[in-house]
Amino acid sequence: MGKKDQKSEKTESERFEAVLHLLRKQAPLSLKQEKFCNKACVERFLKSKGDNVKKAVKQLRACLSWRESVGIGHLIADEFSAELTEGMAYVAGHDEESRPVLVFRIKQDYQKFHSQKMLTRLLVFTLEVAIQTMPRNVEQFVILFDASFYRSGSAFMNMLVGTLKMIAEYYPGRVYKAFVIDPPSLFSYLWKGVRSFVELAPLTKMVSSLDFDESMDFNDFSTYQGSSSLRFDPSTAKIGSCSSSRFAFTVSPHLDSLKPWYLTFTDTSASKVGPTTPSPSSLMGPARISPLNARSHSFASPIYRTPRSNINNYKNGLFPSTPLPQKTQKVDPTSIYHPRTPKPSFLQSPALFFKKECHVSKSEKSRDSFLPFLKFYRRPYNEMTYKSKMRPPLSGLISIVSAQLNRRHASVSQRFDQIN
Repeated sequence: MGKKDQKSEKTESERFEAVLHLLRKQAPLSLKQEKFCNKACVERFLKSKGDNVKKAVKQLRACLSWRESVGIGHLIADEFSAELTEGMAYVAGHDEESRPVLVFRIKQDYQKFHSQKMLTRLLVFTLEVAIQTMPRNVEQFVILFDASFYRSGSAFMNMLVGTLKMIAEYYPGRVYKAFVIDPPSLFSYLWKGVRSFVELAPLTKMVSSLDFDESMDFNDFSTYQGSSSLRFDPSTAKIGSCSSSRFAFTVSPHLDSLKPWYLTFTDTSASKVGPTTPSPSSLMGPARISPLNARSHSFASPIYRTPRSNINNYKNGLFPSTPLPQKTQKVDPTSIYHPRTPKPSFLQSPALFFKKECHVSKSEKSRDSFLPFLKFYRRPYNEMTYKSKMRPPLSGLISIVSAQLNRRHASVSQRFDQIN
């Protein structure tokens, strides 16, 4: 095992060096490009191209030229002041695995007053902020597309497909999951025809916010369906006996949370046939559970709709017994064939392997996978909280100037200490 691991590490390092060698051979790399083409970045490009060095070099070179055309090194928050105020694209937080969760709430009218390049720069700025907030051991993020602001399915389709293609081409291996929330009515039909041409389509799920309760709290057990009826509330318990049409139960005064009541077969209600309390004229004692008490009189047998003292009279005269036919021949009990249940075959049907998956629909799977990220979608947007996650140079001119002033103040104070 150790030799195999060493060989795999050598092959990975050899591929990494081969990619850098071919990149430098095509054109010299700047300091920013050298910093961008680290080992983790090259491995993501290699993985997306099936460890093909030439294809990875071609895609990485196209990515470097695209980053220069977009001007990623000059993106700052001051350029998107209006978008940040409205919360059109931001990082909502991090999930349990420390992956950033991005929320895109682009409005349909935004592209009428802004160019496609402006929209691309806004999306790239949000992606770069998410990458800045990633810990060292995290390389992926989650994207939530809020499509409730779109009325046209084709307009949202153009924006979604363009964004997914851009991320797949220039940010390979970065997307963990993507969710489309409340898409337009015709979007599902358009998506079926386009998804085969989108690389990130298997990671993209459609979800409706109407499938989730507005007051859903994942830390409260009582919010789950049917859980409230299974728990005993001592404040609403009534100590004493209580009777119904089928049985009587009594709540104990100790209020045991596991078993606070006990059942009895004695019927304590006064509306039942038969006496409820023992009397000298009654030899049957108190009324107990019977087919007459368990159902209404209209469905009860005639023998049960009569008083208990006259039951024996009806047994003899009301229902005449039918004579059984006499046996003409003797049957050997060993010759009777009793069919047996067939034993399960060793080679079972292949459908049994997919039995569990058949009961779970795609909508239920996407709904369950979206549950951990529902809180990020419903969390109110806070501009100051989002800006606090940014680091220079993306955070804007104010942070850059303040950092330079702090450095200058520190250098001046050091000089003053040396003079003294």
